Amino acid sequence: MVHVLLAALALHATVAPVSRSELGASWHPGCPVGPAQLRRVTIPYWGFDGETHRGVLVVNATVAAPVGSIFERLYRARFPIRRMTPIAAYGGSDDRSMAADNTSAFNCRYAVAPGAKRWSVHAYGEAVDVNPVENPYLEGGRVLPPAGRRYRDRADVRRGMAAAGGTLVDAFAAAGWQWGGRWAASPDWQHFSATGG
Repeated sequence: MVHVLLAALALHATVAPVSRSELGASWHPGCPVGPAQLRRVTIPYWGFDGETHRGVLVVNATVAAPVGSIFERLYRARFPIRRMTPIAAYGGSDDRSMAADNTSAFNCRYAVAPGAKRWSVHAYGEAVDVNPVENPYLEGGRVLPPAGRRYRDRADVRRGMAAAGGTLVDAFAAAGWQWGGRWAASPDWQHFSATGG
């Protein structure tokens, strides 16, 4: 009975305010949202090692509950996640976080896309990147992160990958979120957003 209760408690995400100091280099004055608009969501997940872990995503307060529900669904399905740490642990560097295959959300940065400079949806805390190595972003002939090159063939679906009709894509779609893997010109297989951007 105790094991069943502990397992049930481990399944649920918890939501708490996030402080300016916890955001580190991922936030600075001038960002489109302030620390008071963000929340720290602590989430259980299954690692590639087959063990359960607890990770943290920083997201906009308006999407904290849906993000918790999405990752609870992924946990129940035993979908593997490499790691889940706020991007502040990587000095706010999207490149370093992706290279570590880190699942992350809020980061006050500009979009990695051609055209005029504009805020990324991550700068609003309304996007999540999941398993970036297994789900790279193709932009202008580049593969981001570079270690994602071996996952360019999306027909060869392996653990941790996002695929149309698969566990990861369906979990986000059930919450009304959109997948960057559907972008024909430059697919961003790691990217899920509340806004579609």
